[in-house]
Parts: sequence; structure tokens; C-alpha cells
Amino acid sequence: MATPEVHDLRSALELLQSIPGEMVSTDVEVNPHAELSGVYRIVGAGGTCMRPTRKNGPAMMFNNVKGYPDFRVAIGLVGSRKRVGHLLGCEPERLGFLLKDAVQNPIAPIEVGAEKAQCQEVVHLASDPDFDLRTLLPAPTNTEEDSGPYFTMGMCYASDPETGESDITIHRLCVQSRDELSMWLTPGRHIDAFRMKAEAAGKPLPISISIGVDPAIEIAACFEPPTTPQGYDELQVAGAIRGRPVELTRCLTISERAIAHAEVVIEGELLPNVRVREDQNTNTGKAMPEFPGYTGESKNALPVIKVKAVTHRINPILQTTVGPSEEHVNMAGIPTEASILDMVGRAMPGKLLNVFAHTSGGGKFLAVMQFKKSAPVDEGRQRQAALLAFSAFPELKHVILVDEDVDIFDTDDVLWAMQTRYQGDVSTVFIPGVRCHPLDPSQTPEFSHTIRQVGSSCKTIFDCTVPFNLKSHFQRSKFMDVDVKRFLPDFE
Repeated sequence: MATPEVHDLRSALELLQSIPGEMVSTDVEVNPHAELSGVYRIVGAGGTCMRPTRKNGPAMMFNNVKGYPDFRVAIGLVGSRKRVGHLLGCEPERLGFLLKDAVQNPIAPIEVGAEKAQCQEVVHLASDPDFDLRTLLPAPTNTEEDSGPYFTMGMCYASDPETGESDITIHRLCVQSRDELSMWLTPGRHIDAFRMKAEAAGKPLPISISIGVDPAIEIAACFEPPTTPQGYDELQVAGAIRGRPVELTRCLTISERAIAHAEVVIEGELLPNVRVREDQNTNTGKAMPEFPGYTGESKNALPVIKVKAVTHRINPILQTTVGPSEEHVNMAGIPTEASILDMVGRAMPGKLLNVFAHTSGGGKFLAVMQFKKSAPVDEGRQRQAALLAFSAFPELKHVILVDEDVDIFDTDDVLWAMQTRYQGDVSTVFIPGVRCHPLDPSQTPEFSHTIRQVGSSCKTIFDCTVPFNLKSHFQRSKFMDVDVKRFLPDFE
């Protein structure tokens, strides 16, 4: 696929509008409180959302958001793997390889002057008595029981107060007051390490939140250690994907930078030793829908961002996502694939043909790995590859191993391999008592007596590959190769 001229959200939308079936819009007024997400759940959220939902549905633009006449809201831009391929200029099944190569060939971001800072065309200072996040930005509430309105597509950018090294990542941000956001930081995230250093010194941590950016940045921001260790700025990955550096600009009220072409930038500081209950305004006990398909519990003591300013482009577009949607699968899953391809590829070149971070695991819990056995000595190496995958992406819970003749992107084909090439008592490997992801609701002592502490899991390998010495007995039926277009010229 040819590399598209995408450099920001608007050029991404323009590209999708030129491709039939990839973009829809509505002028009907929509309420950002639960209704907007409720509409898109049916139109195209997919992923682990409650049914009915539509897998591979179009991206959507809401042009008339109740209470926010100056804003439009976009959702679902990277909500299908095919659409990500269009946006990144890559065949969908090769996206993991694209990102793997991008990590290995980084292009550092650059700083540009105010004349190129499109994100600062309009400025709202929190010192203004009329300033109020709740009426300024149309942050959606995904369901009626959420803790409050959330920014779900904010590119959070901060720097190590000791080394100056920067990191970008995505966190759930709940609007708590006119100028405060709560921030849930999953343990181990780099910005949390920066925050703890600043807090130990009794100082706030400056942080910018860029919303509505080039999709390459959104996907690059989801890389995790060990592929991108602390000190590795993931904006370098986005630069490599585009073949040019991401442009940053100096914030107006804090000592940090933001993405120059962002639609919206929130400037603020993570306050030291200040915590807030996430659902203090609603008392629902619920946070928001998360990628496993369940609504997460609200947290009792989250760090607070004190907002100093909001800047945005003229005629701004707020970007959002539904937590359990296919959009999360692609943002989290494609970097997961790249990480596994990189680590296994270095350990055993040519054996791992491809990886799919499956939709059912939200791009994090389940990987389908296509492994090629070429000689008797390869028997068992497929399981070593699975062990390496757990090391490459620690939040991975399950691995399904299949042979080279199985389409890893076709769940029916993967399950066919499980039904015909798998025996539970000899084809399953259990690795109990390992840390996984805190949002897996089955990781509790109440679920299994073998789990001693919340957050531990039994990682499992399902080896659905044929033993090498039996490969001749497991040949699929072979059909004639024909040119279907001779019979159906429009066949895709």
C-alpha cells in the first residue's frame, strides 16, 4: 500500500472519507452523556463490547454535540485493522512488522515555533473565572454508570524530572471539577515513575495531554517495556512510521511540550501528595468500560492533574473511543505483535511467521502465533517461542500456537486447528502464579484457590501445532488454483 499523506487528525479523516465505507457522519444532535458511545457501540465499536455491535464498522463523526456547539467528536478511526492499514500505508497482516521495524529505526521528534503550533490557535486559561473543563470540552461518558466524563484518547506527555527523558502514553482521565482531572496509571508505566520522582521531591510534574492527532502517534504510544524501555520516547516510532519527525511545540503555561498539530491540548501538573476518589461526583462505584469488556471499579485514591490551560485549533474536533472497542485492540495489539515478532525473531530467525493479538483479549490477553517447523529439531521450539512472547509482553495471558497453513486472522481457522490438532492433556502448558494485567476480573482468590493475590494469573500455552513427525497425516484438502476474476470480475 502506498504511504498516505497523513500528518494529523484532519488529513486522516480526509483519507478515510475518500475510501468507500470507511467513514460516516451525522448532523443529528447527540448527547455526550452515554448516548454518543451508545450509538457507536452499534455502528462500529466491535471488540469486546456487548452485543449487538459491528466488527469492522466505519469511523464516525458527530457534527452536532449537545451543549458544545463549537466542537465535533470523532470516534473509531483505528477501529478496524483494514482502516489502520490505510492510515499507515501497510497491508493489514503486515502491521506488526511495520511497527517492529519502526522501533528499530527511530526518528526523534523536533520542536517547532509558535507559528506552526496549530494546537494553540485558541487559548483558554484556567485563571479565567469562566474557565470550566465540564462546559469547555465535550468529554463523553461511555455509560450511564461511569464515574464521570472521560478523555480516553489523550496522548499524555511528560518528562523524567532527573534525566529529562520523555514518554508518551494513554491513560484514563476523568473530569473531576472545573480544572481537575483524575489519572489512573497502570503500575509500571513510565509517566508514573516520573510522577513518583517528582512527588518524592515535593514538586508537581508538568504534563500535556494532546487529543486528536495523527493515528501513527496513537498506536506508537501503546508500546511498553521491554520493547520501549524507560527513556525511549515512543514518538520516535511514529516518526519512523511516517519517515519524518513528529513536531512538538512548547506549552504556554507549563514547562513541557505538546503535539503541535493536535486538535486539543490540556496543559497541567500532576500534583504531589494529592489524591481523589474517582467517582466522587457520582458515587457509582464504577469507572468506565475497559478493554476486557467489563466496567472497571472506580479507584479510591488517584493522582490529580491541576489544569492550567486548554488550547485548541479553530473549529476543533475532539477524538474519543469506547474502552472495549476494536479501536483498543488495534492500538494495544499491533504494538504487542511487534514486540513478540522482535523478541522471537532475534532468538529463532525465520520460525515465527506472524502474530495476531486477538480481538477477544483486547489486544493484550491473547496472541495467536504462526510457527513453522522445518525439521525434527524444531519440535518444542514453538513452545519456547510462546515463552518468549510472555517475556516480550508481560500482560499477555494466553498463547495459541498454530502451523503455517492456518490463517491466524480467521478465528474459525484457528479454532479448527484447536479441534483437530490439539489434545488438552498433552497440548496445554500451564504457568501459574504470574503477574498479568490488573483489569482481568478472573484474577482473584475467589475465582481460584491457586491465586494467592489479586493480579496474579495462570498463563497458558495452547499448542495447536502438529507434531513434526506426523505432518504428513495432517495435510489440508487441496483445491485447484483458479482465477476467480475470470468468472466474477468485481470479486474482492
